[in-house]
Amino acid sequence: MKKILIVDDEKYMRIILSKVLRASGYKVLLAEDGYQALNLFSEFRPRVVLLDYKLPDIDGIEVLKRIKEINSNVAVIMLTAHGNIQNAVSAMKNGAFDYLAKPYNNDELIIIVQKAFETTKLTKEITTLKNKLNEQISFKESMGESSVIKKLLLQIEPIAPTDVTILLEGDTGTGKEWFAQLIHQKSERNKKQFIAVDCGAIPETLFESELFGYERGAFTGAVKNKSGKFEQAQGGTLFLDEINNLPLSMQAKLLRAIEMKAIHRLGGKSPIDLDVRIIAASNRNIINDVNDGNFRSDLFFRISEFKIDIPALSQRTEDIPILVKFFIKKANVKFKKNVKNLNPEAFKLILNHPWPGNIRELKNVINRAVLMTKNDLIPPQDIQFINIRGKSSNGFLLSAATNNTEYEVIKKALEKTNDNKTQAAKLLGISLRQFYRKINKYNI
Repeated sequence: MKKILIVDDEKYMRIILSKVLRASGYKVLLAEDGYQALNLFSEFRPRVVLLDYKLPDIDGIEVLKRIKEINSNVAVIMLTAHGNIQNAVSAMKNGAFDYLAKPYNNDELIIIVQKAFETTKLTKEITTLKNKLNEQISFKESMGESSVIKKLLLQIEPIAPTDVTILLEGDTGTGKEWFAQLIHQKSERNKKQFIAVDCGAIPETLFESELFGYERGAFTGAVKNKSGKFEQAQGGTLFLDEINNLPLSMQAKLLRAIEMKAIHRLGGKSPIDLDVRIIAASNRNIINDVNDGNFRSDLFFRISEFKIDIPALSQRTEDIPILVKFFIKKANVKFKKNVKNLNPEAFKLILNHPWPGNIRELKNVINRAVLMTKNDLIPPQDIQFINIRGKSSNGFLLSAATNNTEYEVIKKALEKTNDNKTQAAKLLGISLRQFYRKINKYNI
């Protein structure tokens, strides 16, 4: 039903307007002042607002401005005193759709309201088209347009709108979570949550409470109820990253939840029904783990109704220039720089590198180059790799740094991010929890 919010301090005027509009099939909510209007607007989310210019608490223009800040697409029709053109002009300049001068007849009211709804519908359609176009542009910018990527997208398109479970397999750093998010965005669940879980990072003793939640009193320290990752993803998508790292005991509990489409919170008595789409990811071929007895075959078949192989960066080197440009753009924003690109010599280094760390490694190398360079075009001396046991990586990827250099790298990261620990952890390529362990280790 089409919703309208009427804001007027005159009770008689509110009643008259509401009767006319309800008789025409609109759902109407009433507010007598500006603050009440703003509260109701946030909850009610009307597409059209009839707003009196003069209110007892906040000026009508101020209410108009705040409404447009919340939702720029809403149509606000200002109610002004007869002949007050100055107020009408002011309202239009601040984003009002139209105005009605008191007194007005019912036919005039209905015509303006109908036009307002038609306009908001058209605006919404245009916004949707723009978003779809931006998604296409964003995909090309952040993943490339090689034949390998196009083939991968052809696999994703028909399967994304369904509810089948998907297993993404690919080397570390190939962008498996990015593709999982793409599938979620192309599904009918895209208005609900996308919840990512790093299965390898959850201690076995915390697995149930993290995924299934717990009830107050379930264990010492459980002072209130807490929802788990499954509940947080209700109606949306649960991404189980590095699922191959799950111990067998955890695999059995996860299998039961997926099969039953229900969970029990730790300490809970009643089951909680689930409506969650599962996307899992592995950095190796799980079939080998199944054959070795390290991964349950029944769980494997549950999570892999459709399997997608994510290619390594070395398999699509033609995407590297596009990715470089994308990462430079992101790094410029992060570090407040204005780097344009790599110079030809630096590009040769990038294109000839084997990229064992895939896209993640490339991102770290570009981030560091943008951070450290003093040039518009990054020269080869600002492209730095660290060779550890035959594998190349960026100096800011902490997992590749030696113990002797960790301290200096962490200090440099903190210096470059103005002691912002969250940003420093991202720059280093580690989690915030790992970062805090490191700074405690070195008393930084």
